[in-house]
Amino acid sequence: MVVEIGMGLVAIGAGMAIVGGALATAWAQASIGAALMGLLAEKDDPRALLFLALPETMVILGFVVAFLIISNLGG
Repeated sequence: MVVEIGMGLVAIGAGMAIVGGALATAWAQASIGAALMGLLAEKDDPRALLFLALPETMVILGFVVAFLIISNLGG
């Protein structure tokens, strides 16, 4: 099976989209989690836990971008 260089670059680009989103999410959740624990120690507000779930959208967006990159390969 012969693989063209373009297909390999598409795969690398899709992987970078997912990895970039995952690293950004990990960094954001680390800083938000530390601040959130300080907030919860002073004031008990369960609504504040919502802010810990917001960075997960970056991983989903990275997955969507990777899917769009790969789907345009065949088109």
